[in-house]
Amino acid sequence: MPKDDLIQHSVLIISASDQFDGLVKQSLSPRTFMSVEFRRSASQARRCILERFYDLVIINAPLPDENGVEISLDVVDNSNASVLLVVPKEFSEDALEMVTDYGVLVLPKPFHKGRLDKAVRFLSAMQNKIRGYEKRIRSMQEKAEDMRIINKAKFLLVEKKKMTEDEAHRFIGKTAMDNGISRKSAAGRILDDL
Repeated sequence: MPKDDLIQHSVLIISASDQFDGLVKQSLSPRTFMSVEFRRSASQARRCILERFYDLVIINAPLPDENGVEISLDVVDNSNASVLLVVPKEFSEDALEMVTDYGVLVLPKPFHKGRLDKAVRFLSAMQNKIRGYEKRIRSMQEKAEDMRIINKAKFLLVEKKKMTEDEAHRFIGKTAMDNGISRKSAAGRILDDL
């Protein structure tokens, strides 16, 4: 079931074919994709990837300067981008063997437009999941940092004010409540005062 949250993605298309670029652009809804950039070679793409983050990287192989497998593996190694490697049908089994274990999606060409649409939607869904996990990780890191500060304040109250751990815990909670601040802020003030 689709969510109402609007998540927009940035896309890098690495292709030497204007025809392929047009096909991909038709598969990208402006509502879902905020920026779409095109590069003609792997070397140009590598420079772009160093300069900014992309959610999706679509590679139309072969490229003028390589077969596309190397750049797809480089993207996966150096970013959280989802990668689609489009290869001629006769090379698709070899490409699958080389990149599947790294999370690169391979699409043999020629293909029906609907297949490209589904591949792009799949990669977008993976990026949405990655963003969700990153958000949860940040939240857990913030909570861990809060607990570290609160525990440090508790330890100092026990050590310097000779409180029990329970008394220190209640003291931090009361300080927070009395001042209308978070427990972390109250602990920070206590650390500054001690």
